[in-house]
Amino acid sequence: MGTVPESRAENSVQQASPTLSRLVLGKALRRWREAAGVSREAAGHTIRGSESKMSRLETGQVGFKLRDVTDLCTLYGVTDDERATLLAMAAVANSAEWWHPYRDVIPGWFEPYLGLEQAASVIRSYEPLFVPGLLQTPGYARAVIGSGDSMLADDVERRVELRMRRQDMLRRPQPPRLWALIDEGALRRPVDNRETMSAQLRHLLDVCDIKHLTLQVQSFRRGGHAAGGAFTVLRLPDPDLPDVAYLEHLGAAIYPDRPADLDYYWHWMNLLTTQAEAADSTPGILRQLLSEI
Repeated sequence: MGTVPESRAENSVQQASPTLSRLVLGKALRRWREAAGVSREAAGHTIRGSESKMSRLETGQVGFKLRDVTDLCTLYGVTDDERATLLAMAAVANSAEWWHPYRDVIPGWFEPYLGLEQAASVIRSYEPLFVPGLLQTPGYARAVIGSGDSMLADDVERRVELRMRRQDMLRRPQPPRLWALIDEGALRRPVDNRETMSAQLRHLLDVCDIKHLTLQVQSFRRGGHAAGGAFTVLRLPDPDLPDVAYLEHLGAAIYPDRPADLDYYWHWMNLLTTQAEAADSTPGILRQLLSEI
């Protein structure tokens, strides 16, 4: 019978977010089920659920009841040591995410992205309209958030606070690799006032010195390109987990997950970065923009 690599599972328990734990646990249980020759329908019946429920569990879309994990471990013949590891992962997967207190000001379609972003080891984004949220200053974020739907001032401030807290992961001992590509139009578009834009551009100039951050500019002098709106591709630290693409629209988001979709967005991300100015040119571009404000 196949087994879940113990070291990988233990490592996931020690450093994973609830989202990552849920994804890794679902993948592990699927491997155990397949190794045991058990169908999804039979596994679902064991936990008093359906084949559809098993599919959602194995793809990490929902949380796990400890009783369900215990029953599945018994059904699959999971060894005692690995059963303890899987149950520990289930406990982490069921814990509240750090952004839970902000749920009243977070759109439901954005919640999955928050968990995936915090779990990612690599984040690559293309932004044609605004500075990426992970690189925004409080003043810039406040102006962007406040320019949308009419919102209470307190709600605007809480969303700004949430955006700033998202950035904490860039200061972790083992931060993700962030590679951001910004269209020059986003850097030239006035947001709020001169002071806000100056502070934002100076902040981007500062982050150019951070080793795990790469910032490129899609400059006007490079001409047009066929890419549409903003998109992000995330790579998770567990090699058995697929990459995630994220596209945000007005009032909604989609998460393309077919292998062909992911290949498509990786292709465009790589193409756009080769068409953009080199990263070592970014400080000079930002200084020029600052001089023009």
